[in-house]
Amino acid sequence: MSGIWTIIAAAVSFALAGVLGLWLVPFLRKLHFGQTILEEGPNWHKGKQGTPTMGGFMFIASSIVVTVVCVLLHQSMGTKNGIPPETNLQLAKTLGGLFMAAAFGAIGFLDDYVKVVKKRNLGLTPKQKLALQFFVAIAYLAVMYLFGDDTKTWIPFVGMIDIGLLYYPIAAVLIVGIVNAVNLTDGIDGLDGSVTFFAGIFLMLMAGYTSRIGLSIMSAALSGGCLGFLLWNFNPAKTFMGDTGSLYLGGYLCALLFGLDMEILLVPVGLIYICEMFSVILQVTYFKLTHGKRLFKMSPIHHHFEMCGWSEVKIVIVFSFVESIACAGALALVILGR
Repeated sequence: MSGIWTIIAAAVSFALAGVLGLWLVPFLRKLHFGQTILEEGPNWHKGKQGTPTMGGFMFIASSIVVTVVCVLLHQSMGTKNGIPPETNLQLAKTLGGLFMAAAFGAIGFLDDYVKVVKKRNLGLTPKQKLALQFFVAIAYLAVMYLFGDDTKTWIPFVGMIDIGLLYYPIAAVLIVGIVNAVNLTDGIDGLDGSVTFFAGIFLMLMAGYTSRIGLSIMSAALSGGCLGFLLWNFNPAKTFMGDTGSLYLGGYLCALLFGLDMEILLVPVGLIYICEMFSVILQVTYFKLTHGKRLFKMSPIHHHFEMCGWSEVKIVIVFSFVESIACAGALALVILGR
């Protein structure tokens, strides 16, 4: 029965996101919500100037609506059919995680608004972004604590271990770090949506394997929404997700992994995002230490491959393949390590 809800969530989220683009893309274009291309990006990206941004509202709307409706229907129908409903804690992890993702999306929207409407290329300042992001992460962790969540996390071949109060600062830093890593991955047509699609598929399998129906529905809605969005974002993109979409995706992925108590899987599942983030950190550090030399031709690392002559489509395919292999490895790790 739970598998049916997962399939329904994926299909409806895909259809809703795809159809929403028929209205949203012209609407964003009418408002002149066009992307401003950063000067330090590849020169050929200048041709994308003015492409409507904030297209992430497609999968934001589809994933939120589908998750809430399907979870509530499952709870109601399951009770009538004698199927035990999810506990309050599990519901909190699903709906609270969804709220956290939406809050990160709201920060992204504010950033996009400053860029597009106020014509400030870099949007919010780094300090403003970090302050808001840590506030959201801490609020999410506080809500989970109030609903009875503990400080245990799963370690492969060891099981559940309790790391005590250290869990909270580590968790807050992880959430903010991954959210920003996903944001950095959004640099070429279709990349962030494609990588996140495969991550969502893996998390859907994990949620089903551990009998977390709410998180399974949530994961399916994510993958379906990303696929629907890719109808409009794959090269050549008719719209970009903007920080509105990328910060939402980062929060969503964290909500799923924290909901599963498998935070350690952020490493393999977030491999592409983490590589993107560290390529920036290494580039900046190396540049300062060598007084102007560069480790990569350009960072984040997807731009390095662009400068090496790879097409955007090739980068998306290769990065998505690496992500699928990393997720397959994580799946094997869970099965063997439980």
